[in-house]
Amino acid sequence: MIYEKIKTLNITLVAPAPAGLYTPVKTVGSLVYTSGIIPVTAGKSLYTGKVGAEVSLEQAQEAAKLCVANILGALDAHLGDLRKIKQIVKVTGFVQSATGFNQQANVMNAASQLLCDIFGDKGVHTRSAVGVYELPLNVPVEIELIAEI
Repeated sequence: MIYEKIKTLNITLVAPAPAGLYTPVKTVGSLVYTSGIIPVTAGKSLYTGKVGAEVSLEQAQEAAKLCVANILGALDAHLGDLRKIKQIVKVTGFVQSATGFNQQANVMNAASQLLCDIFGDKGVHTRSAVGVYELPLNVPVEIELIAEI
């Protein structure tokens, strides 16, 4: 069912390569942790800049969805099967924010909704949405996730 929903949503699962000395996914006991994953396709970001200045709320929401797609690609590569995920536990989103932009939760709602669309009740999670001044490669959003397997 998960893979059918992913296909219906036109999501392509691609595991992004690490851009440094870290692993994108690590399992500890029954929890699987992702590193911060950014919204890149073929090594390039669709959007760059601060949300509320160079990047609109809607563009940031699309970037957040791409982060989730990349997270799922990394999890699929690590686990071999997304159906091993019992539930999404925690999502942390970092939003590169212009001065005065305070809608980080609205940016992250797009990511949370996508996880719920794919995993149903298993996708309901705890969450933090944090505004930051800078992110790697000047991307507008970076997301990390913890899931139970």
